[in-house]
Amino acid sequence: MTANNSAYQTASEITESIKAFADDVRATTPLVHCITNYVTVESCANAVLAVGASPIMSDEPADVVDITSICNALVLNIGTLNMQTIAGMKAAGARAAELEHAIVLDPVGAGASALRTQTAGELLDSLPVALVRGNMSEVKALAGQAAATQGVDVNPADAVTSEEDIAEAAAFACDFAAKANCAVAITGPIDIVADANRAFAVRNGSALQGRITGSGCMLSAITGAYMARANGNAVEAALAAVVHMGAAGQAAQARMKEGDGTGSFHTYLMDALSLLEGDDLAKAALVEEVR
Repeated sequence: MTANNSAYQTASEITESIKAFADDVRATTPLVHCITNYVTVESCANAVLAVGASPIMSDEPADVVDITSICNALVLNIGTLNMQTIAGMKAAGARAAELEHAIVLDPVGAGASALRTQTAGELLDSLPVALVRGNMSEVKALAGQAAATQGVDVNPADAVTSEEDIAEAAAFACDFAAKANCAVAITGPIDIVADANRAFAVRNGSALQGRITGSGCMLSAITGAYMARANGNAVEAALAAVVHMGAAGQAAQARMKEGDGTGSFHTYLMDALSLLEGDDLAKAALVEEVR
């Protein structure tokens, strides 16, 4: 894959890029080091496996430098912070930076506590983060704007829910990406994926993804696999990952039948992540370049 900085690609160019990234991940099986929260660690590992990559989990400071040295990307998820995980993230991040590995930051719950907000900001400021993946409330908190989080969930007032919200959200995302020198994926009812120059709106996904724990964490882990294959095109790699998760959510919802609940949806979601190939994602993608 090569970087494409031209504005307003055709729909076929966007979907071809999504297909190419998905196929590349399955063909190359990148190894992704995930320092993630213990609530969702198993789901994250299985999601990475489902898209064709390989996960390894370690947050022990004495272990992480060796682990991240053999990987292709690093995912830092602050969902269940403690002093050990913070030290592990900083050590792994420093090693990933030395090796020029892609680093994904998921600022789970930023804005909900001083520790989370401060830690996410320190990681973003001190490491060459390639992608920030979070909801709008979390990213606003990371940007230093007023944001009222609801625990680890987006505040409804911040969410991108309608066509009228897209232009403002895209402008914010591009501005954040420019200042942070990275790409950003802001997920919600309508997802916004952007870098300093371009922004995409993604309308794939299912509301049921918000009813299970870990869908956002799984996406961040998956983006690690895609970012490992970005080759200078972070925004389109992130876009492909977001479409993969969103299309899987739609496919999982389509399988729901009478008597199925959120447990069934979780299983169907993992099935869909593993079954969707590049061609399927190209057909399913509901993507528009909006800036």
